Amino acid sequence: MPPNGPPDRVAIDLGDRGYDILIGPGVLGDPASYDGLPRPQSALVVSNPTVSALHGARLRAMLEPRHARVLQVDLPDGEAYKDWSSLNLIFDALLAHECDRRTLVYALGGGVVGDVAGFAAACYMRGVPFVQVPTTLLAQVDSSVGGKTAINHPRGKNMIGAFYQPLRVLADLDVLDTLPDRELSAGLAEVIKYGPIADAAFLDWVEAHLDALLARGKPALAHAVRRSCEIKAWVVGQDERESGLRAILNYGHTFGHAIEAGLGYGQWLHGEAVGCGMVMAADLSARLGLVPAAFVERMRRLVVRARLPVAAPAAIGADRFVDLMRVDKKAEGGQTRFVLIEGVGHAVQRVVPEALVRETIAACSG
Repeated sequence: MPPNGPPDRVAIDLGDRGYDILIGPGVLGDPASYDGLPRPQSALVVSNPTVSALHGARLRAMLEPRHARVLQVDLPDGEAYKDWSSLNLIFDALLAHECDRRTLVYALGGGVVGDVAGFAAACYMRGVPFVQVPTTLLAQVDSSVGGKTAINHPRGKNMIGAFYQPLRVLADLDVLDTLPDRELSAGLAEVIKYGPIADAAFLDWVEAHLDALLARGKPALAHAVRRSCEIKAWVVGQDERESGLRAILNYGHTFGHAIEAGLGYGQWLHGEAVGCGMVMAADLSARLGLVPAAFVERMRRLVVRARLPVAAPAAIGADRFVDLMRVDKKAEGGQTRFVLIEGVGHAVQRVVPEALVRETIAACSG
């Protein structure tokens, strides 16, 4: 049992493909966290050198009594390596060791590792089971939950991928102790997101407890991760494949993905781009009369307090910005659809006149 008692458990309700998210300190090293998971002959841990050095031994200690072979492949570290070559490193390892379709893949790392390992699991022999073991705040509250797996393309982020659900998510709060401050702030962007789109009271809570979150207070982190996962679980349970409601989870992401692609993947962390993108989406919401100007300032102040950027790089330029957003996954028929806020706690999708989008880019670039 984890040192502070049993973990919180958030269920993703997807029928026979449903699963639990276990949240708490000590989850990674608790044998009970692995109860009920299959025990095939082979397990493959996908990680990166930094995370593997910090947390790999604890995971392997849990897996070695459960599997005859525990294999490992470390991917290069960083968003720039969320690509075909990293995907093939996983396939190479699986094929070199003659792994069968019962092989269990463990994704030990942040969003890049989770997305690439999950996509590999979805593809290898048309699907092998996998478990998410997220080691960043961003991965714990967002990317490890809900079954989105993907790699990037130079023209667009996450454009090549699959919906493929894990068997379980193990969110150990203790691993956040080793997270760099910049990565912690990047994760807070995804925490902040859930308030404007779905829970006004949670936005109030984040504002009141942001200092505790930045100080890595375990009670504050536990609540932030649990509530974020509850909201995402509710959304994914209603719209697994993003045919409607699930798109609200992309608040700030249309602008954010354009920033990442425009600068080159890895120049800004994903959460940094999303933080700035939320301010831009709030500005666009205000230009459409959906929220008052005071909401834009509220978002800007909170994002600044979280130590995230609020001005998009002017070097991208409005024309390039607009072009990049046209290849966003939410675009339809060449028209970009934005997730906007229509009152705190309620998000909507809208096609917006390009002139207004350009006004937002001009006002929010520096």
